[in-house]
Amino acid sequence: MTAVQDSMASALADAQRHSAHNYEPLPVVLESAQGVWARGVDGRDYLDLLAGYSALNFGHCHPVLVRAAHEQLARLTLTSRAFQHDRFGTFCTDLARLCRKDAVLPMNTGAEAVETALKVARKWGYDVKGVRPDAAEVITCAGNFHGRTIAIVGFSTDPDARDGFGPYPTGFVSVPFGDAAALEAAITANTVAVLVEPIQGEAGILVPPPGYLAAVRAICDRHGVLMIADEVQSGLGRTGETFACDHEDVVPDMYVLGKALGGGIVPVSAVVADWPVLSVIGPGQHGSTFGGNPLACAVGSAVVGLLETGEYQQRSRELGARLHRLLGELPAGQVAQVRGRGLWAGLVPVPGAPTARTICERLLDRGV
Repeated sequence: MTAVQDSMASALADAQRHSAHNYEPLPVVLESAQGVWARGVDGRDYLDLLAGYSALNFGHCHPVLVRAAHEQLARLTLTSRAFQHDRFGTFCTDLARLCRKDAVLPMNTGAEAVETALKVARKWGYDVKGVRPDAAEVITCAGNFHGRTIAIVGFSTDPDARDGFGPYPTGFVSVPFGDAAALEAAITANTVAVLVEPIQGEAGILVPPPGYLAAVRAICDRHGVLMIADEVQSGLGRTGETFACDHEDVVPDMYVLGKALGGGIVPVSAVVADWPVLSVIGPGQHGSTFGGNPLACAVGSAVVGLLETGEYQQRSRELGARLHRLLGELPAGQVAQVRGRGLWAGLVPVPGAPTARTICERLLDRGV
């Protein structure tokens, strides 16, 4: 074994020995990256096609984002929300403008933002819609992935995510993804919101039928319930539009954002809505020590600046069309289906073909 191989093996062994086994990563240890290329401790460059589950929509170490982080690191990184800081108002203004909404409630992780949206929806249901106390219901979609908290995995239909962690909070109703009629049939007087991924990520990059998102918007309007779009993975440029909802010219009542909002540098998430919705949360009713911290706000504003050029959405459209064309040329005897939109794609192997894990391991051998 060479010194490089020994270093790789040692790093993998240390992680196996001293970290919880909640992931089973590919056997590579990365030490640096730039753009779409990541370098392993073995000195080899790998093409990163995962993009940090959409957190790296702008690539590794984008110079504009790194510069924003460096400048803020030397000034001020944390105040908590007990004090105001000079980057907070700018970030909220920038993100609200991008989303065409009034206001922003910053958090850190995607799951925190989803939990925030659920709290806001329930509070809105009681304060505005007049749902009786503790009766609010939120409709979710089968196959969803919105995070890993107890409440969120409680309405998951994935056994790996859900089994063994109950009991779960009530108040969630599940309907099939992409079925507008089933969604409308599930609405009751207690329904306060519909929580939907415009494209389901963890379920396998599932793009809903054409017109589905517009139908969800119309149903929510018709019944007086909130439409919550979880754009943590689908938003901020990856599908060829700023938001996946934009493909159907749909504007939800609440955007849930994360991942790429932190530019691959820091965890940044947010709920973005208009004041008639977000004003139901008052002082002391929700918060986060790190939510909206100066470093996060500096990077988040820089991310908005990149998106407002339109360059990244256009690149995703153009390269995505090429990607899907080439993936569509893969042998039908090995690949049953290619799914996705823009630079977000998934492959379904045919029964009996190599598993996804095996394919990824073979790609790793080829530097992908």
